[in-house]
Amino acid sequence: MPRGRFLSLEGGEGAGKSTQARALAAALRERGVETVVTREPGGSAGAEAIRALLLEGEAGRWSARAETLLFAAARADHVEKVIGPALDAGRWVICDRYVDSTRAYQGVAGGIADADVLALHAFGSKGLFPERTFLLTVAPDIGAARAAERDRGATDRFASRDDAFHVAVAAAFATFDRLAEGEPERFRRIDAAQAPEAVTAAMLAELADWLP
Repeated sequence: MPRGRFLSLEGGEGAGKSTQARALAAALRERGVETVVTREPGGSAGAEAIRALLLEGEAGRWSARAETLLFAAARADHVEKVIGPALDAGRWVICDRYVDSTRAYQGVAGGIADADVLALHAFGSKGLFPERTFLLTVAPDIGAARAAERDRGATDRFASRDDAFHVAVAAAFATFDRLAEGEPERFRRIDAAQAPEAVTAAMLAELADWLP
């Protein structure tokens, strides 16, 4: 059986990653592709337990270094228990955030060296990267407004941080343009300010080379 494809969706708050992960999965299933939708942090029982530690409590509960270690531990369990087995079974996996979010939030915005994030990823998740990563881009003010409408006051530790943090995160994701130049087969920038249907269609177009 051919190994499945591994896709990830990245972007700042309010970029529409969760919505688009579901929409893309539905579109792929209509084309006969067996698809698993998952998320980070979380996706497996162990990783969901760590998710609660990461998202609950005061904004300063964990340092960037501690957060990086917790994300790496959650991801290791996620890859071992969910992502790896699904890919081995020939399923496509769509992950709402993956290691690139850690590189942005804890790395660029939190001050952790990218080499350290990648070293943890190499050990914990055996260096598994998506074959294609959709970077959903939206202006920080638009993303913040969408996130506020989505959360309706029930924000987690990350969403509740100040505007300066989210601007730093948006800038961090912008730096992935440089990574995209070095990994043109993996990164795809998608304008997430478009109508949701247009965003889904743009992602499908970027998968045309893999679809029957």
